Amino acid sequence: MSTFRLFNYYFRLPFLILWLIEVSILFGSVFLAAYIRFGKNITDFDPGLGRLETHAIIFAVGMMFSFVGMGMYQARMRFGVKGLLLRMIAAYFFGMLILALLFYMAPKIYLGRGVIFYSFVSSFIIIFILRMLVIKSDSDVFKRRILVLGTGEKALTVTQLRRKTDRVGFLLLGYVHLRGVIDKVDKNKIISLHMPLKEYCLTNEVDEIILAIDDNRKSFPVQELLDCKMSGVSITELANFFERESGKVKLDLLKPSWLILNEGFNISAYSAVIKRIFDITISLVILLLAWPLMLLTVIAIKCEEGLNAPVFYRQIRVGEDGKPYYVFKFRSMQIDAEKGGKAKWADKHDTRITKVGSFIRNTRLDELPQLFNVLRGDMSFVGPRPERPEFVVKLSEKIPYYSERHRVKPGITGWAQIRYPYGSSDKDAIEKLQYDLYYIKNYSLFMDFLILLQTVEVVLFGKGAR
Repeated sequence: MSTFRLFNYYFRLPFLILWLIEVSILFGSVFLAAYIRFGKNITDFDPGLGRLETHAIIFAVGMMFSFVGMGMYQARMRFGVKGLLLRMIAAYFFGMLILALLFYMAPKIYLGRGVIFYSFVSSFIIIFILRMLVIKSDSDVFKRRILVLGTGEKALTVTQLRRKTDRVGFLLLGYVHLRGVIDKVDKNKIISLHMPLKEYCLTNEVDEIILAIDDNRKSFPVQELLDCKMSGVSITELANFFERESGKVKLDLLKPSWLILNEGFNISAYSAVIKRIFDITISLVILLLAWPLMLLTVIAIKCEEGLNAPVFYRQIRVGEDGKPYYVFKFRSMQIDAEKGGKAKWADKHDTRITKVGSFIRNTRLDELPQLFNVLRGDMSFVGPRPERPEFVVKLSEKIPYYSERHRVKPGITGWAQIRYPYGSSDKDAIEKLQYDLYYIKNYSLFMDFLILLQTVEVVLFGKGAR
């Protein structure tokens, strides 16, 4: 099985194996560094906590937080060698900051400059070589071997997962033709069975059958699928398959019955309390760390536009259960950005944005005042992006299930924000809604924590900023 679920989050087996190998490399690099530094006299090294293994674990864990934050374990990685090198440099830089903070808070875990230096250098070289081998390799060993049942319109949607990074978790063997169906997919990929479906699956080591049947009433092979199921082959609906592989809920495959009968979409009272504690804790910590940046932002806005220029702006947004609230941000546009009061999405090269505004938008500094919204309870730290009432009315009329994103509190960051760039059109709103529905369906505190870590990469590399 190439994919498994834990804490409502889908994990890829290849990335889990890569993670375990890299944790081992980071752990072992501390011992290698100690040997390089002290040679045969490694016993002379006196770690503050008494055992070198404890220090190695702390080093590996600190670096892993940084690796996850830089998106090093995302299944949809599309960067090459240069992108890998850039992210690894950023990951090690932030790893150094994390470890420096830990050493400052607990001096006993300090390893010494020589050991830390050799640990960083040796692990960087080994992990970079390992990642290069992963990029160059094209192994299907850990991929699910799937068979799509159907060749019509629904089966055609599978072709949307066309990139190599989209198919990191599965290997498509082909599409099984059903009687009375007009073929829409590539004819070279169509399989006309001359044997029972169960026999074909066992012969070709099929792990999973994806149901992509246009009309279940006319051509649903119940007995054949039951035989496959009883023989150990997984049977998966097309909507569930897309959810797992793409990290979003496909709207064109969505039915009310799927929303009602599937697991998820049920944040309990206990989960809501834990999420609230998480929101307050993270917001207070970030406020404590970011207040100097907030002060500098205030000064910069005043310097550019004058002492009388307003620093903050508030705007009505739609919150949980459709209730309106005022969101707070640092002002990044001209004071008269919306003459006549007509709502307008920000364009890519929006002339209304000031010079300071452009910088704080790219660095996400303009979002920091929303921490006060989180503390007030208007927002969560992680959730769907809040939209203005004018846009919500318009999008709700055009996009089915759009109002479902208001089942939870909006967030400063979220699954859609780290998976999709800034949206300024109806098409973008549809894409973001699909990610929002995935988040609401699969919510867990663990997922919030992963989103929070990966937001570091979004901020650092300016993804989606506008």
